[in-house]
Amino acid sequence: MQVAELELDDGGALRPGPGSPPVTHGEVFLLVRRGGRPVATLLGRVPEGADPRAALTALARRHVDAGPEAVPTAVPTAVTVPFTSVVIATRERADRLAHALDSMLAQDHPDFEIVVVDNAPVTDATRLLVERKYAERVRYVTEPVPGLAVAHNTGLAAARGDVVAFTDDDVVADPRWLTELTAPFAADPGLGCATGLILPARLRTPAQVLLESHGGFAKGFTPRTYDPAGPPADEPLFPFTAGRFGSGANMAFRTGVLRAVGGFDPATGAGTLARGGDDLYGFVRVLAQGHRLRYTPRALVWHHHRETWQDLETQAYGYGAGLTAYLTAILVNRPALLPAFLARLPRGLAHARTLTAVRDAEGPDGAAGVPGGHDDRGHPWPRRLSRLQRKGMAYGPVGYLRARRAMRTVSRGSVLSEVSGGGR
Repeated sequence: MQVAELELDDGGALRPGPGSPPVTHGEVFLLVRRGGRPVATLLGRVPEGADPRAALTALARRHVDAGPEAVPTAVPTAVTVPFTSVVIATRERADRLAHALDSMLAQDHPDFEIVVVDNAPVTDATRLLVERKYAERVRYVTEPVPGLAVAHNTGLAAARGDVVAFTDDDVVADPRWLTELTAPFAADPGLGCATGLILPARLRTPAQVLLESHGGFAKGFTPRTYDPAGPPADEPLFPFTAGRFGSGANMAFRTGVLRAVGGFDPATGAGTLARGGDDLYGFVRVLAQGHRLRYTPRALVWHHHRETWQDLETQAYGYGAGLTAYLTAILVNRPALLPAFLARLPRGLAHARTLTAVRDAEGPDGAAGVPGGHDDRGHPWPRRLSRLQRKGMAYGPVGYLRARRAMRTVSRGSVLSEVSGGGR
């Protein structure tokens, strides 16, 4: 399935997605923009011999002109933004990292720095890439302890910005990504966190199509503010359904706020026995301290979904484990939240069953033919992925406690190394 974006204003320019060839006939996953602002995603088909731009423009206008996206959108103008540190944690993926860094250096944000955290490297590939190609604009730091949360905390410690933004090494950022992600902090002094829109850079394999059919990482096209002082009526599990707020590939925090809550729990996240949940932990900790969280779909990154069925199975298990691992981490570190958690537990269990429910899918390897609506629970999800996700949920608390014990062992080893003169 092809990936493309279409600007409805200014003559309707059609562009392929990042790393994709020009659009031809066939199925197309289309991002629609108005005035540069993302407003919708559609699935369309370009007939053989037809002009792709004309066919997709007609499709987009039929959809957008009939919906709320029809409201005219002003062309983005200069906004006030804070000095920002962009942190990218990476491990042995220098080729992907180069594409991410190129997109960072193309940002229209006027005042930012980039920090690459090389997590438990086994080669010099990342260091050499940064030193040879990006040394003047990118700071390189290493974190020998494996784990995404540990790497993010290292980046947080190195950050000089008033806001610290995090993204992954397998994304390509829209040129206005950082401006749109950080502008809400200047507008709202009580804002502690912001998240943005994540769309697929490619849909070349059944596994990638299925993940996007399951809702992908996107949270829709409607901006929203989550305020602990006024819990949303349509979120009875707030703030424990943190997966609804955004994802770690596109998030930013007020630096002082994130440091005040202790950063991310190092026993969570990819690369640990907990398997995930570090971003969700950060969201809830910031909300629990009374700060607001803003979801803004104008802040867009394109994500390279995992390509193989085995990757997707690993991801499904990891999502389940990360969900219950982060909840365990929250209760261990903030036991005062236990009564609120227990009050929401019955609904939480029902929500977990909904998240992992088996839904019919079509196509090779269980892949659906249509990427689903974001936050729509009618999307396809095969039985084997549902089973893996539930196994992951059962494992998550155990995984977190094992990861926490392992981190204490690493910390004791580091102290012994420092005492014996082995520290760097």
